[in-house]
Amino acid sequence: MTDTRIHRAVSADGVTIAGRVLGDGPALVLVHGGIGDGETAWDAMLPHLTDRFTCYLPSTRGRGLSSDDPDHSPPRLEDDVTAFVDSIGEPVHLVGWSGSGAWVLGAAARSDAVAAVAVYEPTLIPLMSEDDLAKTLGTMHHVGAAAADGGLVDAVRVFTSWICTEEETAALTQTTFDDVWALRVPAMLRFVQQDGSYEGPRSTDPEALARVTVPLLVLTGQKTRLRSFFTAVAEFIAQHVAGSQVWELPGAGHFAPVLAPQSVADELITFFEALPAESARTDQNHRRVGAS
Repeated sequence: MTDTRIHRAVSADGVTIAGRVLGDGPALVLVHGGIGDGETAWDAMLPHLTDRFTCYLPSTRGRGLSSDDPDHSPPRLEDDVTAFVDSIGEPVHLVGWSGSGAWVLGAAARSDAVAAVAVYEPTLIPLMSEDDLAKTLGTMHHVGAAAADGGLVDAVRVFTSWICTEEETAALTQTTFDDVWALRVPAMLRFVQQDGSYEGPRSTDPEALARVTVPLLVLTGQKTRLRSFFTAVAEFIAQHVAGSQVWELPGAGHFAPVLAPQSVADELITFFEALPAESARTDQNHRRVGAS
């Protein structure tokens, strides 16, 4: 990533949360998922967004340009995102992906600075089927074992084989993805461990979701590997957030922000630039989940 302006904020417990800033236009905060950080997660999408938005790329604690603290529990990660968006000083559009879905939804419920929010395939583990959950836990065990042996590239390949289709995995291997994202595996494992052991209230509990009152878009990929799971998550969020919308991205998988960046960017642009006007869609290339 080229040298750019850096924005810093202080989280509720004093941790510095930082991210680069690129582009020009309304503020758009893009939050990395459970794997990745602000330095890498959105690189492919930025060329499609920076001519319309000022893109802020924060990393939660222990990642990227941010400082660290032992506490990586869900409320602290939500604090990190909330503090960052509050510090910008203007209304922001907020975007999450996968594991960060819960963090940005928490920030959207808590912060007056969030004008609208979009999440791409947010991960809500309690909604997984028993079979999918067993595979997920097994995958994370193998990821951890590979990382412990120093095989970070092997670890990231185990991870992608769980979340990606064979087509996506093949496409990723044609890029520098494995080597670059392997370095982000330790942060993901710490997040997974603390998220799994946390037993308190969550931003994705029904009563917490009901406090999200800004426009919300949930995006899913039509060809995502865990399609039934991500569809269930989208429907659950839509059930509890009044006026939320669910759009399905044709031909896309979980790593669409990396492999189909313009398609995801176009959806975000369509959603955010339609606000506050009525944003019901009639484009025949998209459909709401559950529609015929």
